[in-house]
This record gives sequence, structure tokens and C-alpha cells, in this order.
Amino acid sequence: MTDTKQNKVESIFSSDDIRQIESMGTTPEKVLGQIETFKRGIPFVVVNRPCTVGDGVLRLQEEEVEQLAISFEEAESAGRVMKFTPASGAASRMFKLLLSFYHNENRIGREEILRRAEEGEEEFQEFRTFLEGIRSFAFYDDLKEVLSGAGIELESLIQVADYKPILEHILTETGLNYATLPKGLIKFHGYQGQSRTSFEEHFLEALAYARDGSSLCRVHFTLSPEHVEIVKKQINEFLPLHEKQGVRFDSSYSTQDMATDTIAVNTENEPFRDSEGKLLFRPGGHGALLTNLNRLDGDIVFIKNIDNVVPDHLRDTTIIYKKALGGYLVKLQKEVFHILRKIAEGTVDETLLESGLEFAKEKLFIQIPPAIAKGAAKEKADFLFERLNRPIRVCGMVKNEGEPGGGPFWVNGRDGTVSLQIVEKSQVDLESPTQREALDSSTHFNPVDLICGVKDYRGEPFDLMNFTDPETGFISSKSSEGRQLKALELPGLWNGAMANWITIFVEVPIITFNPVKTVLDLLRKEHQPLGKP
Repeated sequence: MTDTKQNKVESIFSSDDIRQIESMGTTPEKVLGQIETFKRGIPFVVVNRPCTVGDGVLRLQEEEVEQLAISFEEAESAGRVMKFTPASGAASRMFKLLLSFYHNENRIGREEILRRAEEGEEEFQEFRTFLEGIRSFAFYDDLKEVLSGAGIELESLIQVADYKPILEHILTETGLNYATLPKGLIKFHGYQGQSRTSFEEHFLEALAYARDGSSLCRVHFTLSPEHVEIVKKQINEFLPLHEKQGVRFDSSYSTQDMATDTIAVNTENEPFRDSEGKLLFRPGGHGALLTNLNRLDGDIVFIKNIDNVVPDHLRDTTIIYKKALGGYLVKLQKEVFHILRKIAEGTVDETLLESGLEFAKEKLFIQIPPAIAKGAAKEKADFLFERLNRPIRVCGMVKNEGEPGGGPFWVNGRDGTVSLQIVEKSQVDLESPTQREALDSSTHFNPVDLICGVKDYRGEPFDLMNFTDPETGFISSKSSEGRQLKALELPGLWNGAMANWITIFVEVPIITFNPVKTVLDLLRKEHQPLGKP
């Protein structure tokens, strides 16, 4: 550390602060860098244009989907594949509507609910939908059982419109305790005589595209520390039911590294201290999970959110497109690795260099600078090696049907290049008419359906931390102990954390995207048993 940095550290942090920082596995210099980011601010992403079919988004023909899915099975059988599912979120946001009614001190009767729903009050309309559909939730039988254990009959409560005990036994530890459980442990789907959590559905989905030749299926979940034991316990209860006829699961878990937490600052960009004078650190958002991904012994890694699963009867389309995207990744890797090996061996010729540049431009959407196109062989080889020796991700994209979230865009880089990126609305300057127009004209949406190649041409794992864009984080306003603060999120896992990967966007059917953001989403026909309207 230079004397200048040392002086700055000592002027801001006490010896107790430094001990606190180092106990988290980070350094005062990194924390200083975060404070500088608050002061400097994070620039908006500059969108060039949305990606569309034929301009950044590929649309596969039916025969291509089938061929790619078949070709992927070789990599699957060889044990190259695993599934990575971020699952650290609690279900409290999913049950926000029910929590609002549960904490209402006034008893609200059926007549008032119906009246206010008819008058157009959205919250009451949603609660009416919940009540009318209560028997259709996969957790209905569990709710009935816990109420019965307390000597209460659920149907009687419904008939007399006594909703408080119903909500209490759904949300609190008196009953199912759903408001504090991880979302993955909520019963999502009902089948004849049984029901399944999201965790269980993810295991069964993984069997269809992540099982090697010895029937071993590798699945990894990221969890909150407070949920680890209960998740492991419940998963260990249902896994034996599916580990039959030689099928085995290699299930692993990790938690967000404390070293990825970021410091909070006050409105003057000074370190925020709690009532005891300690520095306040906050989780760095899902971008912090890049550290978890980086530590896995992965090769081809499927990434999908915990709340995006469907019942058995709708799974076929998801599976074939998962395999097709995996097949497309393997196809690209073969060509990329061939070029890189030739360059590394020094056996590349002008013909291969020209075809390599054409491949990079047409298949990988990499801009070729005019100086490189006209340059000497060594310049072309160096350019290709630097641009191709990177992790690759093939990202499924669905048609935009108004869901909130990010999408695929061509983005202007600070170096003058244009590249394919997944961009969130919060990253865009909505005060700019041109940027707003670009955002509003997007045709596709990011469902978080990624297939990632994280090993290089030698079979060695990339250090994924070398391919991020630290300038694409996010600063938000929060509060603690009644005081305002500013929080810093790291570059998102599929946004800035993967900004310098090779990126390919492929259109996938909308049926492959069925997230459960609120409890009412479980009433959609896609999450209901076969044959229900």
C-alpha cells in the first residue's frame, strides 16, 4: 500500500473499523474504492438499439432445435453439465399482499372486500382473487392440516369469512411460516396425492438435461445462511424418492460471501455507522453470486432462477430448448477452441485468420476494428486470441409481453465499440428521449435462462472476476435506524458481472418463462394441474 493510500485509510477508518473490515474477508482499500464509487456515481448504460430477431437475437428453426438438442447430449453424457440456481431470497415479497391484510388491525369482512374490489381498489381485487382461488393452491392441504392440528376447520373459516386465522397459519410459525421461508420451499405445484416445492421441481428438471452417463446429476443452489439447514433437511427428505434406477444427485450449496458485502454511506458519502458506531455493510445484490459461480468446478453451467419452474406436463418445451441452447454453446466452443489452439501453437495461417475474423463478426457479434481487418497477421491473431479467449454465454430470450425486468440490447462501450448486453431498466437514463425510446421499443425480455461455458480451450477454468464491468453497479436509497443511507449493488450477475463475456441471444418460447413473483402467480393456468382451466 502506498503512503497516500495508507494515510487515506487511517483518516477514514479507526483500528476497530479495519478489524471489522478484515474480519469480513475484504480490505480497507476495497472499501475505500466503494466509497469513491459513491462519490463518483455510476454512469448510465448507453443503449445503441434493442436487439431484435436478425439483429442480435437468433431464431432457431424447428429442425435446428432438434439437431442441437441431440448434439448436446454428448457433452451431457460426458459429465460436463451442472445446474446453478440462485435461491437465497425469502418468500416475504411473494406474500406481500397477504401480509398487508394480516397486519391490518381492523377485521375486514367478505362484504367489504367484495365492495371495495368492485369499486376498483387493486389490493382488494387481488385479495378477492386469493380467497376465490384458495382451494387451488398446492399448499391448501398443508394449510388444512396445520389448522386441524390447532382444532380449527379451514372450510368453516372460509364459510364465515374469518380470514385472520387463515393468514396467520399461512404466514407465521404458528402454521406454515411461509413469510420467512425461502421461496424454494413454498409448495408450487399440486399432483394427485402430492405436491412439490420449487426446489423439488428444479431437481426433476435438471434430470432431463444435466445427467451424465452414469446417471449422476449435479445441482448447486445459493442460499441465505439462515436457510441452509432447513433447505438441506427438506431436500434430503424428497431426494430418495427420485434417486431410483441408478439416478443420483450431487447437490451442493453455498452462501453469499461476506467479502462481497458493500459499505453503506450517508447522504454526504461518508461511511454510515450504526447506533454502536460500527460500519454498516449490506449484501451486494445478485451480482455477488459471481464469486459463488467462480468457485464451482463447472464447465457448462445452466443458470435459472428458483421461481421459474413448471409442472411435469409443461416441461417438455423447456427441456428441448435447454438442450438446444446447450448444443449451440458446444457448437460455438468447438470453433472458438479450434481457432485459439491454432493461434497458441503458432500454426495459424492467413486463411484461418480471415475465417476466424468472419466467424467472430457473424456468429459471435464481435465488432472488428478497421485497423485490425487491414492489419498484419500478428495483429489479427492477437486480436482474435484476446476476444475469443473468454467465457461464453448463450442466453434464452422471450418475446416482451410487458414483464418488468431487463432485456437484450446493443450497448455503446466506453472504448467506442458496440456489444451485446443484458440491460435492466434501472441502468438506463429515462430522462433521455432517445434512451427511453430504445428501451420502450425492445422486443425481447430476459427470463434468466443462461447456459454458460466457463472453461477455456485448454479445459482450465476462467477466473470470471476478470470479465466484469465494475462501472455497471447500482446505487440506491435505503434507510437504517430511521436514517437515510445510500447502498451499492455490485454489477448484476447477468448484467455487468458478465459484461465482457462472449454473449449470444437466442429466442425461446414464452412457455419456458413462468416466474412466481407473487402468491397469485400460482393461480395461473401454467402452475395448475393438467386439465384445470
